[in-house]
Parts: sequence; C-alpha cells; structure tokens
Amino acid sequence: MSLIYLDNAASSWPKPPQVLEAMRLSMEQAAANPGRGSHQMAVQASRVLFEGRKRLAKLFKVKNPNDIVYALNTTMALNLAIKGFVKEGDHVICTAVEHNSVRRPLEYLKRTRNIQVTYIQTDNRGHMDVNEVERQMTNRTTLMVCTHSSNLLGSILPIAELGELCRKKGVKLLLDAAQSAGTLEIDVEAMGIDMLAFPGHKSLLGPQGTGGLYIHPGIDLEPLLHGGTGSQSEAIEQPLVRPDRYEAGTPNTVGIAGLTEGVKLILEETVESIHKREWELTQKLMQGLQEIEGITIYGPEIGQNKTGIVSFNVGQADSSEVAFILDQSFQIAVRAGYHCTPLAHEMAGTLDKGAVRASVGFYTKASEIDQLIGAVKEIAQHMK
Repeated sequence: MSLIYLDNAASSWPKPPQVLEAMRLSMEQAAANPGRGSHQMAVQASRVLFEGRKRLAKLFKVKNPNDIVYALNTTMALNLAIKGFVKEGDHVICTAVEHNSVRRPLEYLKRTRNIQVTYIQTDNRGHMDVNEVERQMTNRTTLMVCTHSSNLLGSILPIAELGELCRKKGVKLLLDAAQSAGTLEIDVEAMGIDMLAFPGHKSLLGPQGTGGLYIHPGIDLEPLLHGGTGSQSEAIEQPLVRPDRYEAGTPNTVGIAGLTEGVKLILEETVESIHKREWELTQKLMQGLQEIEGITIYGPEIGQNKTGIVSFNVGQADSSEVAFILDQSFQIAVRAGYHCTPLAHEMAGTLDKGAVRASVGFYTKASEIDQLIGAVKEIAQHMK
C-alpha cells in the first residue's frame, strides 16, 4: 500500500514535477552565487531570484518585487519582522491561536525589550472579535501580529477588517500566512497588510528551506542577519537598498528555483479554484468523521469557510497513539500533538491529549479521504 499523505499543513507533498525539474536545472545551470559575480552563471542565478520575486509579487498583489525578501521559512521571516520592528517599551497585540513562531519571539522581547503583549482570545472554533482588538489598543500599540488561518483549527481570521482597524489606529499589521499563502486570496494593499510572512514549502508547493517576507516600502526593519550581500561591499554597515539589506549570505537559489515553479502553478490554477477543491475535501472528511461514534472535531463547523485542516480526537485516546496507528497500520501520514500552538489547544480544550490533524493539499484525492475515514472508524471501534 502506498503512503497517503495528509500532513500538508506541515509541508506539502508530493511536489509538482516542474518544481523538481527547475531545481535540477538550477543546480546544472545556475549554481553560482547570485549578485556575487558578473560571469554568466552568477547572472543566471540572479535571474532565478528575481523571477521568483516577480511571481510572488503577482500572487500577493505587491507593487515592487524588491519589497519581497527571501527567508528560510516563515519562522525566520516572522523573527525578522518582529525583532526588526518592535522597539523598547512597545505594545504588541496578537491572537491566542498564534504559532510559537510568533509567541516565542514576542515573549523573548518581553524579557529583553520590556514590551507588553496582549493575546486576543478566540472562541473554541477559532473565531475572534475585531472589536476586542480595538478595545485593547493603546497609544503604545505599534504592531498587530495575526495568523491568517489557525494551524490547529483551520479557522480564517478577518484580516481585511483588522487591516482597516490598524490603518485607522496607526498600527502596523504583520500577517502570518503559513497556512494561507497559495490557498487563500491575499492582497497586501486591499487588506491593509504591512508585512507578510509566508512559507515556500506548504501550499506554494516549493521545497523546504524557502519562504519570505513582504515589507511595506514605508517600513525599515533592523536586519536579522548582517554580512555579505554582494553590494556596497566597501561599506561597514548593512546596505539600505532592498532586498540586499535583509538577505545577507548565499541564498538557497536552487530552492527558490523550485519555489518559483510552484508559484507559477498556483497562478495558473488560481488560488480560488485551489481553495474550493480543498474546502470540498475538508467538508467530505468532516462529514465522514462526524458520523463515527466518539469522534470530536475542532474548529469551524461543517459548511463554514476554513482552510484544509481538520483536527480531531478519538474518544479519550492520546492523539499520538492514534496517529501512530494510522501510520503503522494504515500507511496514512497525519500530525499529532500540540502543533507548536499551545494557546490554541488551550482554547480548544485539548491540552490534555493534543489533537490528530489531517490536512489536505494540492494533490489530495477524494479516495484518500475515504480511506482515512475508514481507518479512523476502525480505530474508534477497537478503542471503545
């Protein structure tokens, strides 16, 4: 039996053939350091990076591709945004369903820069009240950090409303698009997004070790890394020009070549059609699980909009045990535990056992959803 992969919220798999081919060609034809030489292979490597920026800019409706800087993942992008923007004594607002990639940098700055952090609660389905955000804003509030979609619950937060509020209050909005880039429409201008952190290895269909951060042209961040950029090498300080200011060191050119092809495929298929297909698969899964005795499903209810994440538990069984059985006995890959988001588990009431998370992706088939439902039904019967 071949593997049924339903862990796309962590990393999408399989990768499109054109992604693999682009990476192979990059290693063969553009393996030099981009921006560090004028010979033809170095120039070709630079073209790979810029082509990727152009496609990402088109996807996110960014006017200037150079306002998109590459990072190794969403975590690195969020650290650059948070640590590069937040100053001594600032007040930051975020939600209680944030990933540790947001929570831990903020808690670190609480200790080192004396900042204040307010976590806005959601209900147990992952929905939040924008009015509560406004009530918590003070004259020291400089930044709102918000996930686009909870990586536990699949709930989609009201980003356009938050963006409008932040603009009215003079607060910058940083969006964590780890679970939405490539599967939910994102327009940085229309939605009032000042910074956008995104992964390459999830719904953008690229390889691991890729991602990036959009930075509004009116924002200057303190770089997370200092070092060689291939430009203004005679200067002591990091250059001010973008994207060089935020991209010290040799980039992952081969990975970005793959990411570029993944984004091209997303643009061709359209985000709208991808989301519709994944939502239908998610509804099918939720409907099937709901009919099994003893199953608890977390997040938005059937019929409500969400991303392709379905988290559930089987009776009182530990989530890790269920995931282990699915893997070893049924060759179905899911994620169990706390998903690096303990506050969300607290909201969902699953801190005692975590949750089993199945996440659909670009290549998920309806027949695979049926097999997961059948496997969970069998597990639930044996655990009575």
